[in-house]
Amino acid sequence: MRRLLAHPWKLAGLAILAVAAGVLLYQIALFLMVLWYSVVPPRMTTFMSAEQGQLRSADSDAELRYQWVPYDKINANLKRAVIASEDSNFMNHSGVEWDAIRKAWEYNRRQSEKGSGRRRGGSTISQQLAKNLFLSESRSYLRKGQELILTYMIETVMSKERILELYLNVAQWGQGVFGAQAASRHYFKVDAAQLSAMQAARLAGMLPNPAYYDKNRNSPYLQSRTRTISQRMRQVVIP
Repeated sequence: MRRLLAHPWKLAGLAILAVAAGVLLYQIALFLMVLWYSVVPPRMTTFMSAEQGQLRSADSDAELRYQWVPYDKINANLKRAVIASEDSNFMNHSGVEWDAIRKAWEYNRRQSEKGSGRRRGGSTISQQLAKNLFLSESRSYLRKGQELILTYMIETVMSKERILELYLNVAQWGQGVFGAQAASRHYFKVDAAQLSAMQAARLAGMLPNPAYYDKNRNSPYLQSRTRTISQRMRQVVIP
């Protein structure tokens, strides 16, 4: 009888060990990818792949607008504007700002109770990079947990300059538009190296909802947000 009872428990233990081993191998594979991206520009991210799939469902010949440019070919105005807009403490934190996450969660809960669709993110640039490179737009505690693990991997392996360089090159700035160079050409017909302060502030203001602002470029909120970011840029230190 004892042998019969022990048998299913042994199988359950082996199954748990197999799952744990699979999770560990997956994390190791992700870490190797982080190491790769610390020196090699990505050709395609998870977000890019998803966007390309959506575009090609309507047009089989659709292509993304994406061109990698090195850090020194991106105007300092855009670096300052994005930090001012997305992560003012970028140079000082270790990847995650727990207090910002708590405040965003409380704000979103209050908005939900009011029936409002407004939401605030508490993610740092490093977290956004982890999501853009490897994850999907789905919202779940499991996905958020993986994002946090990836964020600490990225912060451990990469310099702040490399993190910002990657982020500026893979961030989405409109329908099928990815990266600073493609965005600069798409909106202002200039290279990323030639962006003015106001142009950079406008691009940074679009980041929370680029597809919407691509179609609504004269939004009063975007204009107000652009002015606010342009004022904050002066105090920003960049890597």
